[in-house]
Amino acid sequence: MSKIKGKNTELEKLFWKSVAELKIKGYRRNTKNIGKPDLYFSNHKIAVFIDGCFWHGCPRCYTSPATNRKFWADKIRNNIKRDRTVNSELRKDGVKVVRFWGHTVRRNPGLCAQKLREIIEKYK
Repeated sequence: MSKIKGKNTELEKLFWKSVAELKIKGYRRNTKNIGKPDLYFSNHKIAVFIDGCFWHGCPRCYTSPATNRKFWADKIRNNIKRDRTVNSELRKDGVKVVRFWGHTVRRNPGLCAQKLREIIEKYK
């Protein structure tokens, strides 16, 4: 698992490209905010996460590995629990949390970026 990238993944790069194409500005990457959002808009207090379907237990895509089932079930369950805690902590600080599933970004990154733009406009 040490070879699994935690940041600057292909999904993130795909999303960032779409965000750049829509000329969405004002964000930071790799911030030290709770949960380490993929993008953070400090002026609007919006944290954006791209959740990989396997690692975050997507209800649509996740399939349990054939081996070491208990380990993976515990791992994914803890990831989901951590995501909920991160959401709660950020919201307590007045941060709006936006999460996109990996399969959604992969299929249509432009639509995800457009949704993000609409959310930013809403909180201007």
